[in-house]
Parts: sequence; structure tokens; C-alpha cells
Amino acid sequence: MTAPRLQRVDGMHGMVNRALQGFLTATYGPGVWAEVRGQAGLPFDDFEAMLDYPDAMTLACFDAACHVLHKPPNVLLEDIGTWLVTDPHLEPLRRLMRFSGAGFVDFLHSLEELGDRGRLAMPDLDLPQIVLERRDAATFTIHARWSLPGIGPILMGCLRAMADDYGALALLRLDGLDGAVERLEVQLLDPAFSTGRRFDPGRVRA
Repeated sequence: MTAPRLQRVDGMHGMVNRALQGFLTATYGPGVWAEVRGQAGLPFDDFEAMLDYPDAMTLACFDAACHVLHKPPNVLLEDIGTWLVTDPHLEPLRRLMRFSGAGFVDFLHSLEELGDRGRLAMPDLDLPQIVLERRDAATFTIHARWSLPGIGPILMGCLRAMADDYGALALLRLDGLDGAVERLEVQLLDPAFSTGRRFDPGRVRA
């Protein structure tokens, strides 16, 4: 799949920008975020999650991050997807996903409900539209559409981390584009490959 180039859309929710900032700061440190911010020409230090920003800011920050880190767009997007479900400060997101099912296959089927569940909490939140196609007992194709190209690599990073979380062994690969829809293939080799990470559904984090 060709590395996606972010294209202009009509406004990007601040949580997306905040996630990019959070990933860069948590993974590489505030100095890297300052360099990205400077190259992107941002007139402020931090994005606010509850505000919308001009699309040009999102595009400039992403391009600057790729340049500063010397990473191709797909690699950076996949890293962000992994960070979203592994960073300790984002444990509520991981718990929300683990509540989607007892096993990795249940989790995959729950992806179709991701947008609706997210919009119950925040009606204006821009989440991808996902359709899961089960091709055989162990092979799935995920069809994802979002307002920006690149949801495929983000999902791949997220799914790799969640497979480990469930203790499943899975192969994932980007499977191309169908118009504006990005495809991701998941081949489940062993749903119980390891014990996975502990998950207590009754525990509420303070």
C-alpha cells in the first residue's frame, strides 16, 4: 500500500491533534514536540482536545513529525496506533476495547461498533467507519473509511498491540485501497498463543 498523504478536510477534531502531540511527547520527549511545533509553525504550545483546528495545522504537524523523526508516514501512523492502546496514561481506552469481548475474535467483531460507541460519549467525535469481513475461520478483512487517509496503518498498530493483549498470534498486513476505503488483512494463527495481559473487568481505576 502506498504511504498515505494527509489531505485537506473540513476541520479536524482537537482530540486527533492532541493524540499526535501526546504520542510525540510521551515517546520522544518535549524537545521533539517543540521541534515539530516549530517546523509546523504553530502559534501556540499545546493543542486543546475539545477545540477544532484548521486542517492545515494537522497536516503541517504530521508532515513535520515525519521529517523530524525521519519516519515514513505509514510507520509513524502505525506507531501512533500502538501507543494509543499501550501507553499507561491511556489505560481507559485499552479497558474500553477489552470490554468488547472475551477473545480477540470477539474484539475484531466489535470494531464495527466503535464509531457508535464513541459518539455516545462525544457526538461530534470523528471516528472511522469499519466493516469486518470474515473470509474463513481464521482470516478477516477490515474495511475502514475515515476523513483522513491513514486509518489502515493506525488500525494495524492498534490491532498488533491488542492481539498481544489478548495473547493471540496474528499476522496483519495492509491490503490496499478501494476508493476511500482502506483494507487491512488479519490472519489469526493461534487465538491462545500466550496468556496475554491481565484484565480485570470489575476493577475501576481511581
